[in-house]
Amino acid sequence: MYLCIVNWEIIHIDETDSTNQWVKTHKGNSPFCVITEYQTAGRGCGTNTWESERGKNLLFSLMLCPDSLPANKQFHISMAISLAIVEAVGQLVGDLSIKWPNDIYWRNGKLAGILIENRLQGNMIKESIIGVGLNVNQQEFQSKAPNPVSLWQITGQETDREQLLKDILQALDKYMAHGDLGEMYRSQLYRRKGFHPYADKDGAFMAEIVDVEDDGHLLLSDDSGRERRYAFKEVTFII
Repeated sequence: MYLCIVNWEIIHIDETDSTNQWVKTHKGNSPFCVITEYQTAGRGCGTNTWESERGKNLLFSLMLCPDSLPANKQFHISMAISLAIVEAVGQLVGDLSIKWPNDIYWRNGKLAGILIENRLQGNMIKESIIGVGLNVNQQEFQSKAPNPVSLWQITGQETDREQLLKDILQALDKYMAHGDLGEMYRSQLYRRKGFHPYADKDGAFMAEIVDVEDDGHLLLSDDSGRERRYAFKEVTFII
């Protein structure tokens, strides 16, 4: 068991540059969640940005202080928040999956993105900041992002954002306290069966998912039988 939280402190703010950055400058001694109506500089991994209409979606970050979680097990956090979102959103819609390592997909559309920043102390994780952007009630997307989708576009109706957040946090508590999430995580993977197109620094290829290792590396087997192993950002899903 790595963490078990009974009551989350939820802090509401109207606007910020990014909720992850807000957490970094307002760190406390206990886990909390900060949620905002609008981010002026919301981002994904690397240089990616996140489009979100004011007051329409779930934009939040969590400060976790895991109990006895080794640095080499940090992918547990990624699996836990991914599974928590799939479980909570899965009460509203089907056809959800986790695109490795932690994007949440509805069919071939990106429903949520997750950005995790860990701080280590020795060989243990001291703090983890989990940033989530989840498309909830936005009806149209204006950016050049290739495949965003929202719950409103799927269901045609408004979703209670506050209740959805509570459901995610409750599910996260459960998954963080679970010892081994590997099998559950792999069972929810996007493209978990069959051959699909990918690309790496050497070009495009067809491959199937073999496994995701405990440390988060993705193992693929291409159509010539060659096994390929990737860290995050080393391979692209061609959609």
